[in-house]
Amino acid sequence: MNHIHNGMPATDLGEDGWEKPWSGPNGGSCVEAKKMADGRVALRQSTDPTGPALIFDAAEIRAFVNGAKAGTADGLLDP
Repeated sequence: MNHIHNGMPATDLGEDGWEKPWSGPNGGSCVEAKKMADGRVALRQSTDPTGPALIFDAAEIRAFVNGAKAGTADGLLDP
């Protein structure tokens, strides 16, 4: 999986395994995530599944999720 890198076409990662963990009950536009065998996580935009993927290693995705849970990104939301 060394050829996997940020910005690569998400389609190069295959269509199986993509999930919508942040999607509401009605689906819609959201971020899709795919956990890879080596522990990295790929993210793509559901409205552009052939677009670029962002690739995070296990520590990066853990920091992102834990930070979101702790509210450290709340400043990005509308007041």
